[in-house]
Amino acid sequence: MSTLPKVAWIGLGIMGSPMSENLVKAGYDVTGHTLERDKLDRLAAAGGTAASSVAEAVRDADVIVTMVPASPQVEAVAYGPDGILENARRGALLIDMSSITPQTSVDLAAAAKDKGIRVLDAPVSGGEAGAIEAVLSIMAGGDQADFDEAKPLFEALGKTIVRCGPHGSGQTVKAANQLIVAVNIQACAEAVVFLEKSGVDLAAALEVLGGGLAGSTVLARKKDNFLNRDFQPGFRIDLHHKDMGIVTDAARTVGAVLPVGAVVAQLVAGLRAQGDGGLDHSALLRAVERLSGAQV
Repeated sequence: MSTLPKVAWIGLGIMGSPMSENLVKAGYDVTGHTLERDKLDRLAAAGGTAASSVAEAVRDADVIVTMVPASPQVEAVAYGPDGILENARRGALLIDMSSITPQTSVDLAAAAKDKGIRVLDAPVSGGEAGAIEAVLSIMAGGDQADFDEAKPLFEALGKTIVRCGPHGSGQTVKAANQLIVAVNIQACAEAVVFLEKSGVDLAAALEVLGGGLAGSTVLARKKDNFLNRDFQPGFRIDLHHKDMGIVTDAARTVGAVLPVGAVVAQLVAGLRAQGDGGLDHSALLRAVERLSGAQV
């Protein structure tokens, strides 16, 4: 019998499916729930157990992980008679790895404490590739003791694992991460259009740029997207739009001014309004092409 904690995993999307499967590979007993039958079948095929409801998934779990799109979905699976807080056992550890507002995380931790359930907010960065390869960056908020307990589980999912402070801190750092990523993608997209219109060999240019100070994880991960105009979603524009709303709202609350971030947030919103919300966030290139006169 495994001495590892029993895990309930709620949310088996682009990130949640490979992450939960990596826990199975690491020897964890994982019971998952999501709304899509094919995703449940995928988890079962990987060695996990499919549950028909949130309540069923969490009832016997030591650790509950949520990986859903946004604050409303976290609240939907956490609260109510069929939710996590009403059905998880006292003493369970709830780890929310979704990207949501810091205040939602703070509120969830307070509500869970009344039920005897501990909470960490632990959003991730690294996209689908990072989830598959188990090299995610994990930024956590919550009590040190709970973080220490969760560390072995995190190590099955990522490489850079840091507690950033009390409840909500992980989400604040994730918001900053999404700000940096969006601005970086936008700069790369502008450079691609500039290079192509100048008649430069784009593949050669991106190779040499990646080796200098302009190099970044964003450029390395998204270079082929730019070269091949491949915008199959690893992280959808719709979700980055949500995240830019989180960071601009949180910045306003604390009195931080984000002039470049605000512009990029509007560019993301514009791309979404043009029907590209389901594409990968590297599709910001399409917006720059349109502004530069291309028929996209």
